Amino acid sequence: MKSTYLTVNGRSEGLYKEKGSKFIGVCVPCASAEKAKELLAMIQKEHHQARHLCYAYRFGLNGDVYRANDDGEPSNSAGAPILGQLQSFEVTNVFIGVVRYYGGTKLGVGGLINAYRTAAKEALLGARIVEREVFEWVRISFEYISMASVMNILKKYQLEMVDNIFELSCELKTNLPLHKADGIRDELKALESVEIDSIGTY
Repeated sequence: MKSTYLTVNGRSEGLYKEKGSKFIGVCVPCASAEKAKELLAMIQKEHHQARHLCYAYRFGLNGDVYRANDDGEPSNSAGAPILGQLQSFEVTNVFIGVVRYYGGTKLGVGGLINAYRTAAKEALLGARIVEREVFEWVRISFEYISMASVMNILKKYQLEMVDNIFELSCELKTNLPLHKADGIRDELKALESVEIDSIGTY
């Protein structure tokens, strides 16, 4: 399994003009369909006078969850070219919406493909593309007596803690770097009373 992936670090925009029409590409980090819906609503609000808002997104370590939408433009003239740029830049967990302000002259399918592709490309060129490490998120349960030993292992590997409960029975969530996950698991399992449940890899 891959231990890193490429994504964007924040929002960026790109602009393409053709025969009076204006195409604005908006590129945003995004890792779920729910978040994509929120981004669509946000961009629609920002550009409420635009004629079209076409988009594509790509999720997952290998970018194997994806969607493209033409929003009323001719079939495959908008969403597919946007998705093609996400694939070309080899990024994942990214959403790109391209809004079109119509300039009065029809561009034809070939012109639209070029316009949506270029606006998406400009947005990606303006983005800061970063390499992220993949983690296995786990829930660790243990008795209070083992807390010092568990904390020592977390400190040794500089692991972050989330949702901690420290009582007689303790619980916390942490993220194990994928290339070290098996070794860290073995060290934790060697401790008294420790149980580890996998939450997911992302």
